[in-house]
Amino acid sequence: MADHDRIEGAAKNIGGKIKEAAGKVTGDHKLEAEGKADQVAGKVQNAVGGAKDALRGK
Repeated sequence: MADHDRIEGAAKNIGGKIKEAAGKVTGDHKLEAEGKADQVAGKVQNAVGGAKDALRGK
């Protein structure tokens, strides 16, 4: 089973992509920037989960 951080990070990354796209479509630069930030946070969280999995030998 994948680490909880990897699942949550992937979800945050996808949500960020959706937010970024919505910001682009509506011209809302703040929403677009929030989406990009969410993607970065999701990628970091996913990497942390990957490290945890590696330490557990998965």
